[in-house]
Amino acid sequence: MFVGITNTPRPYAWGSRTAISDLLGTQPSGEPEAELWLGAHPGSPSIILDSSQTGGAKDLAEWIANDPHTTLGPLATDGRLPFLLKVLAAASPLSLQAHPTPEQAIDGFGREDKLGVPLAAGERNYKDAYPKPELIYALSPTFDALCGFRPLDETLAIVSALIDLDMSRQDPQPQPLEDLYQMLAAPDGLRTSFEWLISRQAGVATLVGLVTELAGSSATPPLAIARALASEYPGDPGIVISLLINGVTLASGEALYLPAGNIHAYLEGLGIELMTASDNVLRGGLTTKHIDVPELVGVLDFTPVPVPYLRASKPADGVEVFQPDDADFALVRISASEIGDSELDASYPLGAPGIVICTAGSIAIAGAESSVTLERGESVYVTPSEGSLAFSGSGTAFLATIARAL
Repeated sequence: MFVGITNTPRPYAWGSRTAISDLLGTQPSGEPEAELWLGAHPGSPSIILDSSQTGGAKDLAEWIANDPHTTLGPLATDGRLPFLLKVLAAASPLSLQAHPTPEQAIDGFGREDKLGVPLAAGERNYKDAYPKPELIYALSPTFDALCGFRPLDETLAIVSALIDLDMSRQDPQPQPLEDLYQMLAAPDGLRTSFEWLISRQAGVATLVGLVTELAGSSATPPLAIARALASEYPGDPGIVISLLINGVTLASGEALYLPAGNIHAYLEGLGIELMTASDNVLRGGLTTKHIDVPELVGVLDFTPVPVPYLRASKPADGVEVFQPDDADFALVRISASEIGDSELDASYPLGAPGIVICTAGSIAIAGAESSVTLERGESVYVTPSEGSLAFSGSGTAFLATIARAL
């Protein structure tokens, strides 16, 4: 069964006012449109376009609750759609954050429940018992992000360059930067430095002010990022923390995978995001929201890593599959643009629930039981009974599904 779904974009302040509407051909609301959610997450479940198909259910969460066998197939015993597909449009930086492992999520959720911390409380870290790995696929010409701690030698080189920049001024004040350099270079220096910064301990405010001042006169990428962050979050320790983290500019068609423990922040751009359906976010700066420093430090992986690009496999012409090694979801891009002037003729073995959104042109989809044609901006929920899906047309679509059920 193919069931049409839609939703209203989330009006978070950091969202673009035009990017999602320009992509999907919809009327802009006049407010920020940050994220369009396609899924059954209780925070914003997708709206069913024709409730006569779903026994009267008005949204996807209600339909799944009423009929898990039809909607989830092999996942019916879990009773939940485990992934959430989003169109994300950032016009300004999101908070620095990290997500827990499955074990940390279960432990943290149970611990806070026993303590009686209300689910809606601002100081609650774990809103559910699930991890929240995620991938982002860039749709805009560029998509800027921070992701994962840099190799230590690169961070030390950045701090050293800042010291040199400060020393070239008439009234240099190098001591805060020299102290940071020594802290970073010591054993376990990355963790120690991060905890000192995020805790806003003595000397942090002075260092943040100095880095902000120096970044205003530098065009190097790390300092350009710090300068942009300072304009949005003046005085925030995340300005300095950003120097410890890989900066990346994705080109359209590139993707990142952000596993548990990876510190990251999206800075600007339009993309397709796919994640485990969870609200478990440990914030680490660039925010006015609650930051639980001990919990955050316990979740973070301080191992320096290269930029975590996610490369696609290409099982057929016009089909790209973005499948992280340690996540249960997969994002499939189906596009006639990959095969020149030819008409798209591709298939994908679904075997599980799926959600498809058309982002360009027109895409026809045929399954074992029925078929549907999606125009730009339209989305459908696909029940597992449709089995292998055949795609044709001249457009582009994204399919979110469960990798383990294939």
